[in-house]
Amino acid sequence: MRKYASLLLFAFLLNGCDDGDITVDNVDFSKITNSASCTDENLLVYKLKTQESLLLQVPENTFPENPTPVGVPNQYNIDNSSYRLVYRGYDGTIAGTYICSLIPPTSPKVIDEWYAKSGLIEIETVQTATEPDANNATRINGYSHNIIIKNVTYSVSGVDVTVPEIVFGDFSTKLETTLDLTFDETAAQCTTSGQIYNFIVSGAAITIDAVESGLIQNTVTPLNQPRTAVIGATNNKLLYRVYNSTLTEDYFCQTTTPSTPSLKETWTGATDTNGSIEVTTTTDGPNAFKHTIVLKNVTLQKGNSSFRLGNTFAIGSFSTSVAN
Repeated sequence: MRKYASLLLFAFLLNGCDDGDITVDNVDFSKITNSASCTDENLLVYKLKTQESLLLQVPENTFPENPTPVGVPNQYNIDNSSYRLVYRGYDGTIAGTYICSLIPPTSPKVIDEWYAKSGLIEIETVQTATEPDANNATRINGYSHNIIIKNVTYSVSGVDVTVPEIVFGDFSTKLETTLDLTFDETAAQCTTSGQIYNFIVSGAAITIDAVESGLIQNTVTPLNQPRTAVIGATNNKLLYRVYNSTLTEDYFCQTTTPSTPSLKETWTGATDTNGSIEVTTTTDGPNAFKHTIVLKNVTLQKGNSSFRLGNTFAIGSFSTSVAN
């Protein structure tokens, strides 16, 4: 409903009246630091001055959670359908509540309007993250999208006016999916596949697939001498997955991966950051051994996004036994 309300609002803006005589020499919102939006879907993004607004309508997927390569922004053409840009002047002070009202107030009135007929929207995206903590771990907060609109042609009182560049500025979005990494101490290993895993009931799991031969042995490791293996793309492949609903123990170690819960997103252990797995094995009763799995200096990545698990990150422990 919010999406349709936003579209209705923008349609209203495009069809508003111009009954005043304010003349604006140029469109310059570069000193207005932040942009805002009317909906969580970010369909209507805006910047405000005291009596001016710059309104940008874009599809909801225009701001992906994926940083752009340096110097290679995402580009979109203004087409007055999916991508629209409108400048408006008013006869009084405006605020975000005015812009985002489903039925705009009667005051202040729109007294000047320029709508863009064409132009190129360029958006550079970077992730925002926490500062490294004492364990050198970081977490992603969201994304910052820098918007520049080039070669904009406005229709002003029936005359086409071209503006070489409009600095729309930065627009911030929060991380859509909460990355829960609060695993308890109880890990497990699948008997057939050898996959090591731990999970959070609310819908997150961390796994190590194709575990290197010899990493898990029913032999006690010497003090401060764990077995180690490097995170790899094929062997010792580390994955952190987020699901759309809750998880149970029955999901794991199946010959065919269950269709529910459905997968929401996957983060992969980076293979170029010297991330490693450490296994410490101790006795756990007669003919039983306890294996504690710790990740060292691991970075998780999804597309161009990444964050550090930290110098150490515990996956948990599980036990194996040998016959008498």
